[in-house]
Amino acid sequence: MASCVPGADLESTEDSLHRCYDNYVIVDIGANLTNKKYSRDLDSVIQRAKDAGVQKIMVTGTSLKISREALRLTRIYPGSLYSTAGIHPHDAKSWEEGYLDELKEIAQSSECVAIGECGLDYNRNFSTIEEQREVFEKQVILACELRKPLFLHERDAHEDMLEILDKHRERLPAAVVHCFTGTVEQANHYLERGMYLGLTGYLCKDKSDNGVRKMLEDGTLPLDKLLVETDAPFMYPNTRASKLPTHVKEALTERSLTFLHRYCTFQRNEPCSLPAIVEMIAAFMKKPVEEVALATAFNALKLFGLTQ
Repeated sequence: MASCVPGADLESTEDSLHRCYDNYVIVDIGANLTNKKYSRDLDSVIQRAKDAGVQKIMVTGTSLKISREALRLTRIYPGSLYSTAGIHPHDAKSWEEGYLDELKEIAQSSECVAIGECGLDYNRNFSTIEEQREVFEKQVILACELRKPLFLHERDAHEDMLEILDKHRERLPAAVVHCFTGTVEQANHYLERGMYLGLTGYLCKDKSDNGVRKMLEDGTLPLDKLLVETDAPFMYPNTRASKLPTHVKEALTERSLTFLHRYCTFQRNEPCSLPAIVEMIAAFMKKPVEEVALATAFNALKLFGLTQ
């Protein structure tokens, strides 16, 4: 497999990615590799990802403990893993005095490339709306201070999310709405603000007439604002889903399906499933897979500075 280590210069990075088309070069911007489901074979999981073409993986931080563990993993796998640091809205209720200083200390590490996963989730409300809003805004302010991108989570809280982000619009750093599952209209609200959208295996589940698939088919989501992720071990891309169009299923290569079906399950998705997700996205967009792979990798390198 060709070596594809990006250099500090973005143009040389793009050139190096072009040389690796024999094997997709993809960046997974969100995988929960601190999850206990990977405790016994993380080395193999990361190697399989590389073999599949997933050159870099961002390990998601969702609490102080997990953010610390994510950072620790980046130091075991330098150049392959990067981390985020944040408090998930489900955990907003656990916020205590002193958390902000601890979060800031983690986030200031060079291997930590974004603030999050943070945001609002009114779908389950494991924390109260008031707790969620307060903790989210603290992290938005931290991202503004550190000038690190925001890694956002939003479920059934679109208007409140925009309200808080708009409040800090003049200082707001770049941001990605992780695992986007909303409507075309909601996507446009984020895109109008210059934000990126992260897509996952949710593509296989989307049955709406005005959601992620529609957005890709109509060209609502430009390639320069698209990022890809597995959200592993969650969001298994069920390529056998009955609602998945025939032309999308036929676009899947034997190689990507081999990684998907041999190593990934509904109970434990892995980053090596990402090539199949990219192939589906390309089929919906009616674009060459290599173009989508290159664009999303380049977007991630540029947005998060994954060039160390």
